[in-house]
Amino acid sequence: MTMNVFVLGLDEQNLQVLRDLPGADGYRFQSLLGWEEIGQEHEVDMPALLELAERRLDSFEETVHAIIGYWDFPVSSLVPLLCEPRGLRSTSLESVVRCEHKYWSRLEQRAVIPEAVPRFAEVDLDESVKPEGLSYPLWVKPVKSFSSELAFRVTDDAGFREAMEEIRAGAGRIGDAFQWVMDRVRLPRDVEEAGGTAGLAEEEAVGDQLTVEGYVRDGVPRVYGIIDSPHYPDTSSFLRYEYPSRVPLKTQERLVDLTERVITRVGLDDTTFNVEYFHDPDSGALTLIEINPRHSQSHARMFELVDGVSNHEICLRIALGQEPDLERGGEYDVAAKWFLRRFADGFVERVPTPEDLERARERVPDSWAEVVAHEGEWLSDLPIQDSYSYELAHVIVGARDADECERKFRECAGELPFTIRGADDRARE
Repeated sequence: MTMNVFVLGLDEQNLQVLRDLPGADGYRFQSLLGWEEIGQEHEVDMPALLELAERRLDSFEETVHAIIGYWDFPVSSLVPLLCEPRGLRSTSLESVVRCEHKYWSRLEQRAVIPEAVPRFAEVDLDESVKPEGLSYPLWVKPVKSFSSELAFRVTDDAGFREAMEEIRAGAGRIGDAFQWVMDRVRLPRDVEEAGGTAGLAEEEAVGDQLTVEGYVRDGVPRVYGIIDSPHYPDTSSFLRYEYPSRVPLKTQERLVDLTERVITRVGLDDTTFNVEYFHDPDSGALTLIEINPRHSQSHARMFELVDGVSNHEICLRIALGQEPDLERGGEYDVAAKWFLRRFADGFVERVPTPEDLERARERVPDSWAEVVAHEGEWLSDLPIQDSYSYELAHVIVGARDADECERKFRECAGELPFTIRGADDRARE
């Protein structure tokens, strides 16, 4: 029997990953809402998105076996909103909000793993003075945003005021829609009072960043991978994601323990998840950054190269009520997703062509390159960027070891020509 699987936010790259799954001919992957419809580049209208998705499901004349997604809000909230009334497997909407509302999530984390949580405080958008009891440097961000958008590192009162001005101006773009979702679950009083557009300030954690991926089935969490996320030197911008992690085994065991405890606390079930941490190699300290109630599509090809199957398969199995099969093996010992970035604004006059991308793949087999920058646009107009850099392209490669992985990346990147005019020209326009 062919299983009908509807995918929220289906895009061409991930459709190909899904089609590459073992036994993919037994699934019919259907786009429920396309990438261009889910709203991460503009205002999110949750009632309209939910109505559109429901109308498409209701008009489908065959059985709907599963609804899945691998993106942040609004997809992460739409999955339980659509699954629950149809009797399909997913985690609860309340557990999703408990993870994604940064202030509520911190409260839950502190209740069960206080040793891995920095000092933090909710901040009203009208505030211009840092909360008492917190020390600089701080990270200030909205309680809900896309990726690292509107997240600022501040070291003094002037920086705090500037960050709050930026957050005040932009928090509603996502926060207003997130409030619509919050209104549909039970909230603690202090979370209800903060709402979906408040700010969060927390003391800076130090160390190397990494991500723990896992799933929960029938209330039991299980970790299936740990990924390192090195930054460009002296920045908070990712250089690459690398799998498997190089941190010591004892540290990995502590990560698994912390993750299982906090995932049980927030109540996730019948879903994949990923939890981001900082690891200080000098002190051994682990600090939780955030919990995402979904797996990371950014890691999909990396798992495929090393483990023989992408993490999309785990998401799919859980949604169908099946136990994931983790006993496979891939062709490579190491895989990484690299980020080509520019740390200053510029006008993109030329990006790599499809021929350039094909030439890069021919030079480095089992590699994938995706252009993020748009020809004819300023980098500062790109959506969903961190506050300090601009992504030009992503490059995924597999290798025998870390040195070969970097060499393959550089060979592949060398086939990706960009022409970017400096930002000074914008001031004269």
